[in-house]
Amino acid sequence: MRVTIVGSGNVATHISAAIKNAGHRIVQVYSRNLQHAALLAYHVGAEAIDDLNALTINTDLFIVSVKDDAVLSMVAQLAIYGKLIAHTSGAVELLPMLEFTQQAGVFYPLQTFSKTSELNFREVPMCIEGANESITKTLEDLARDISNKVYRISSAQRKVLHLAAVFACNFTNHLYGIGEALLKDSGMSFDMLRPLIAETADKIKERSPFTVQTGPAVRNDGTTMAAHLQLLEQQPRLKEIYEVLSQDIIKNHNGVNGDG
Repeated sequence: MRVTIVGSGNVATHISAAIKNAGHRIVQVYSRNLQHAALLAYHVGAEAIDDLNALTINTDLFIVSVKDDAVLSMVAQLAIYGKLIAHTSGAVELLPMLEFTQQAGVFYPLQTFSKTSELNFREVPMCIEGANESITKTLEDLARDISNKVYRISSAQRKVLHLAAVFACNFTNHLYGIGEALLKDSGMSFDMLRPLIAETADKIKERSPFTVQTGPAVRNDGTTMAAHLQLLEQQPRLKEIYEVLSQDIIKNHNGVNGDG
């Protein structure tokens, strides 16, 4: 398949490499920043462009990998080519795309990406949605060429999936950052927490997070929680976060005791 990548960020970088490595051809890489487009195009053997007027019609699929609020405007501009267009967003629904083209779909990789961090794309869940069965099948076939985990997910399901991912990944990483700052303020290294984080992540590979919850809140250990809140007395924002999360854990576990 001949694929044109619209975007040059983290998702575009990884998805381009995966598609190329699967034997497909990346025809062009578009970015408003030609230098960014050129860097990605160099690695996937494509032409770099920064002008949509320079797009070639000799492609089978446009993969739009831009910021969520720019997806639909980009789809509107690409629709004139009459080619299949799929975006990689977890938050943009399929239906608004159909105002511009019936050749529309979603090619959403559920993963956190960084340009400089390698990952095994075959383990990345690919969430597929198409305007019709033929489009869905085309995108599924491409997804199976790059991933072992391919799912048909509706726009409504994808919105919930994206929300769940924000809680499980984005918010969790923010909490890591809070932990790092607390340690730094007391002359300690975040390295001390890494084994704890890794062990928790290993546990939930096979078990429900609910069953492996630990800590003072799941034990309803009021003395320890009060001591923690006292430490946060001068940081009301963190104190509020601590209280909200602790109360939610207590409510969800309803007296079930944890181990640590």
